[in-house]
Amino acid sequence: MFNLRNSLLTICWLLFSVTCYSQVSTLQNIQSRKTLSLNGKWNYIVDPYENGYYDYRHDPFDQSKSGSGGFYDDKVQKDKTELIEYNFDLSPQMNVPGDWNSQSEKLELYEGTVWLRRKFNAEPLKDKRYFIYFGAVNYEAHVYFNGKKLGVHKGGFTPFQFEVTDKIKAGENSLVVKADNTRKPDEIPTVNTDWWNYGGITRDVFLAEMPVHFMNDYKLQLAKGSTSLLNFSVQLADATAGQNIILSIPELKLEKTYTTDTEGKVNQQLTINKLSLWSPENPKLYAVNIKSNGENIQDKIGFRTIAVKGNNILLNGKSVFLRGISIHDENPLLAGRLRSEGDMRMMLQWAKEMNCNYVRLAHYPHNEEMVRLADEMGILVWAEVPVYWTISWTNPVTYANAKQQLTDLIVRDKNRASVIVWSVGNETPLSEPRHLFMGNLVDVARTLDDTRLVAAALEVHREGNTIILNDPLGEKIDLVSFNEYAGWYWGGTPSEITRYSFNIKYNKPVVVTEFGGDALGGFHADANTRWSEEYQEALYKNQITLLSKIDALRGMTPWILTDFRSPRRQHPVYQNFWNRKGLISETGKRKLAFFVLKDFYNQMQIKYKY
Repeated sequence: MFNLRNSLLTICWLLFSVTCYSQVSTLQNIQSRKTLSLNGKWNYIVDPYENGYYDYRHDPFDQSKSGSGGFYDDKVQKDKTELIEYNFDLSPQMNVPGDWNSQSEKLELYEGTVWLRRKFNAEPLKDKRYFIYFGAVNYEAHVYFNGKKLGVHKGGFTPFQFEVTDKIKAGENSLVVKADNTRKPDEIPTVNTDWWNYGGITRDVFLAEMPVHFMNDYKLQLAKGSTSLLNFSVQLADATAGQNIILSIPELKLEKTYTTDTEGKVNQQLTINKLSLWSPENPKLYAVNIKSNGENIQDKIGFRTIAVKGNNILLNGKSVFLRGISIHDENPLLAGRLRSEGDMRMMLQWAKEMNCNYVRLAHYPHNEEMVRLADEMGILVWAEVPVYWTISWTNPVTYANAKQQLTDLIVRDKNRASVIVWSVGNETPLSEPRHLFMGNLVDVARTLDDTRLVAAALEVHREGNTIILNDPLGEKIDLVSFNEYAGWYWGGTPSEITRYSFNIKYNKPVVVTEFGGDALGGFHADANTRWSEEYQEALYKNQITLLSKIDALRGMTPWILTDFRSPRRQHPVYQNFWNRKGLISETGKRKLAFFVLKDFYNQMQIKYKY
């Protein structure tokens, strides 16, 4: 009966994927396209009752026969749907990109709908196509342009776009977004998380001007296992054959011309000897140009290999120890999401100060700029989707959502040399539906990209003094990657945790994705006093002793670089809505444990001299 149920679920997932997720992917490398930034001041209306979306019978305005009414129509209505209580022009403004929680004190804990509007002038050309591109909106976005609905997107951390070629007009245009960050049990992530649920348009917004036959997507990366064979592919936004595509890498004196096939594609391989391979010690990026009739896309791309062999992780064929730290997409010094390149560079520079060569960007896709900076700064990346804790494992719509978010992440970042791991989730409880759900995500990741490692942050359990890892998902993924919190949530004081040993089922490289404990920056006591810097310091020292018992240990990303905000963490003295597991406080102060980890990473750098 259970097997039949799983089979039916699999069929439902496949059908849903085919029928709902066949649309063209978002534009690759939006930064290199011709765009008009729509960032800046947007008017907003807080709408907890969703009066701008539903009429008084709770029927959606945008599904009515007249198509009128609601905030998105952006003009005075002459019929009974007129909303006389609201006025965008007289409403306050907020910065986009930016979350609403950090921009208005009364919205700090708000979850629900906020409408945002931006007016802008355009001069559209007849031989061009136009798209509204969003870097991310948390969580559910309904988008309207000049009073017409463009569509809906779910997922708070991945890019999406809508074509407006037939709707844009010369002169003034109006863009309206209904952003709703309400947590729901069947969404990705679900209702139960441990980070701040920042709502709003949190990343860049652009109007992109494209030629009629534009390059929607491209890939240029080393083939699996090779240090000289490059895979090059281009996909036009339409199935136009006979279009010339010119690939050039000036530094390598390479220029080749290809022609699109009947599906508007180019799929080729080329050999380049003596490539300077990208690594943290040598973050070499090549200037790459991809030209067509109407476009010249510029990118900076690094080339490297990543693989596992036995208990080793091989970067460019050499064993590497991943000296890592976990990071949230949040600025500890200024409330809200990381807003700018300066914010992101600061976080990565703090990691490098600790001698990290690796970061886990948890628990969701971070800003594309963050990954590009990792390319530039020489930092390896674990990239993750928010399949977090307890998901609606048997709901095919939920699976399709997770699959789409994973797909969008891989499509966006597949040309980034820094990304070496695609993670399909974090701390998900064991069950057969969960194994099927996450196992299918692993298959999706491998289908989309066979050149990187696939992993997940698993959980362990204990029997006596033995920490056991035997999660069935470990069979499918490339790393034995798990979270364990000995000395904080279980296991006694820091000095007591070294009595534990590990029983790990799989003969694979071990990367510990989380460990740690809270410390209030500036609070000092003895090593057995919780919340003190000394307790956290002792915990890190003893965790390193404990984890060093694992012969296959090849990396770690302790939790976490900086203190971060969380509604779950309400202790009035030590937390005050902050998770204090950071090695850096919300004031930027390095805690004692910061230097413990730095010293350990200095030793690992010598041992695994790359």
